[in-house]
Amino acid sequence: MSDFIKTLTRKNSLRKQCQELSVAELEKVIADLTSIAEDKKAEEEALLAAEQEKADKIEAIRQSMLDAGIEIDDLMGLIGETATPKKKVQPKYRITDDEGTVHEWSGRGRTPLAFQAYFDKGFTKEDCLI
Repeated sequence: MSDFIKTLTRKNSLRKQCQELSVAELEKVIADLTSIAEDKKAEEEALLAAEQEKADKIEAIRQSMLDAGIEIDDLMGLIGETATPKKKVQPKYRITDDEGTVHEWSGRGRTPLAFQAYFDKGFTKEDCLI
């Protein structure tokens, strides 16, 4: 939690910070916070209404399926596997460390520690191409 939020949510901390403000400035802050709170409430109400509308649509679809005698398993069987699994990227580089362990790397992402140590010894990526 940030210091600002801590100050806003603790009455004594807020009172201490507001000591130097005039009444007019305090009223402006209150008006601004009230406006922000009303906007936040409206956003939350809109989100709840959208979620309720979605739930109503789902219920209508479920009821239509029941009326037609369709089970969810029937639909799932038609859909099948839509997402294709990611293919493993073939390694492009290979090194063997001092202990005889073979390390492979595709060249993507962060450099593995074994390869970084290898490169720190003065070797390059081209030296360990497969």
